[in-house]
Amino acid sequence: MRFLWPDLLWLQLLVPLLVALYLYALARRKKTAIRYASLSLAKVAIGPGQRLRRHIPPLLFLLAMSAALLACARPTATVTLPSDSLTVVLAVDVSRSMQAADIAPNRLVAAQMAAKRFIAELPSNVRLGIVSFAGTAAVVQTPTDNRQDMVEAIDRFQLQRATATGSGLILALSMLFPDDGIDLESVIFETPSIRAGRRAIPLDQAGAAEAAKKKQKELQPVLPGSYTSGTIILLSDGRRTTGPDPLDAARMAAERGVRVYTVGFGTQQGAPIGDEGWSFFARLDEPTLRTVAQMTGGEYFLASSEADLSSVYRNLNAKFSMERKETELSALLSAAAVVLLTLACVLSMLWFQRSR
Repeated sequence: MRFLWPDLLWLQLLVPLLVALYLYALARRKKTAIRYASLSLAKVAIGPGQRLRRHIPPLLFLLAMSAALLACARPTATVTLPSDSLTVVLAVDVSRSMQAADIAPNRLVAAQMAAKRFIAELPSNVRLGIVSFAGTAAVVQTPTDNRQDMVEAIDRFQLQRATATGSGLILALSMLFPDDGIDLESVIFETPSIRAGRRAIPLDQAGAAEAAKKKQKELQPVLPGSYTSGTIILLSDGRRTTGPDPLDAARMAAERGVRVYTVGFGTQQGAPIGDEGWSFFARLDEPTLRTVAQMTGGEYFLASSEADLSSVYRNLNAKFSMERKETELSALLSAAAVVLLTLACVLSMLWFQRSR
């Protein structure tokens, strides 16, 4: 727990002062009490239970005052509450390695089936955007709450060559922050002309890229995992072969407080892939996926089957329906003070009312 106005905690010194005044009042009452001829008669008339409960209303009043004074300092705490509107971007690897059959019928079809179950169980407060990545990254579906659009986007996945994990993560990040000037090309190419003999970027595009870079430099980093309005799920089954370094992309996400939940999809033994006269061996890059999750405050999951992947998605859906966030407790303490004060008054009237 922390306090927005900690200087007002000094008001708690009034509590021992109230205790001292109460003890002083009891002492004066004893001095002015009527003397009975026999003390045994007084003890019989006032039993131990009666002597004890006479202190209960003042104790409740004291607790009420303590809670009210504590509320003045505006205490806050991190608590788990139902989450507000949330945007989730699902970035899925569609490289050729996703046709491996170590997960029946193959990795891509199994991933699509699990993603559809994930969509069916999404909390109502979640909007979903979808990005696919292979040699480059592409927006398959902008964030929407239309479940049918999400499913149709999943069905549009097409296998491509290479694996640009960093590109997928950067494009997902740009979907969460459309006004931050996150431009995939400006990240990939350091100069205003495309390398390897490709055509030059027009001057106006080069200027836009420079402006995007300048805006990114002005970004004030926040605590990793502190962004509560959006998150990224990155699913990959292999190693990055092209594009930006995923760790650089993870650093961009961490600076914006975005959690990245990474999913390694496939068996740890890997699987041989072959088609059209070429072949290679597909194996997970768990260290990179785990590091991306750690850097951003997310989690890494290993899914070696469609059932495993569905379980991962179910776990994530549970996280998205509830969230831990900093909440001010002043109203709660004020309400407790009112309840305690009311109870003290009611008990005082019930137990100590005097007939006229």
